Amino acid sequence: MKQLLFLLAILISSPSFGQYPIDFSADQAEIKFGNHQGLVMHGEDLYKENWSDLPQALFWKKIMELSPDSLILNVARTRQILKKVSITDWGKYSEEQKSNLRVELRATYLLNADETIYATTGKNDFYRFEDVIPTISRGIEIFEENGVDPWYAQAILLIESPGQLKKSKTGAYGPFQLMPGVARAQGLTVNSYNDERENFDRSAFGASRLMRRVCIPEAKRILDEKGLTYDESEMWFRLFVMHVYHAGAGNVRAVVNKIDPTNGGQELIKSMWLNKAAGFGNNSQNYTQLALAAQIKMYEIVKEESFMLYFCKYP
Repeated sequence: MKQLLFLLAILISSPSFGQYPIDFSADQAEIKFGNHQGLVMHGEDLYKENWSDLPQALFWKKIMELSPDSLILNVARTRQILKKVSITDWGKYSEEQKSNLRVELRATYLLNADETIYATTGKNDFYRFEDVIPTISRGIEIFEENGVDPWYAQAILLIESPGQLKKSKTGAYGPFQLMPGVARAQGLTVNSYNDERENFDRSAFGASRLMRRVCIPEAKRILDEKGLTYDESEMWFRLFVMHVYHAGAGNVRAVVNKIDPTNGGQELIKSMWLNKAAGFGNNSQNYTQLALAAQIKMYEIVKEESFMLYFCKYP
């Protein structure tokens, strides 16, 4: 039987990484997962700040576990789970029957008559966490070498194209799903003969450079414009940066201006999940919900399947 060994408060010296001597080691855990031994970000803040209890995160975690032959009827605004239905049965319903079912669910759960109810299919065929976990350690190393918080490497790898090399409908490609123009701007070769986005190390380099040169500075600029204070190691700030990575600074600025927050923190992120502006729409709202869900699911897998887990803490 596999055993999970927690060794806390391990004190070791930490080297500087490349030309950016920033120590990110305090948030890391070393694991042995199958034949792989490497690092993950341990995500303590997910639990102590109760991000893991949010219904949006729990909903998407359920979707990540559910096979694509089933779907969940859920409240669009809160992602409250109402009913699980097989795709076969759902396909047999007429539009009138689907509408009537939604009416019944609103009555059963005392929802407002105008509350939108989504039908969301399972996606465990896409979220192949066992395949992506072994790549996280290398992503962490490359982000560290470029002086970028490696939490972003883990978060992106878990949700963008986990364990796969798929091209999106918009042209994003590679493990970090970089658009062609964005990849070129960060020093990658992308042409009809060579696409460095499919090379893990080059893709990670491009994503980390994008984070350091664009996403993090733009996120800070948007928050500064509103007079909001932040700590770059806080979970809410990291999620805010992820929104910039996905939707672009202009669209994030638009939704923040619509919200007009007086404070940052978890409440700002939750407000972003409920508001739309410019190009910040449903997919943008879902992005950090997916990031949270994927982190939670990964930790469950690691704790169940790993027989060595060292939480690295430094003085």
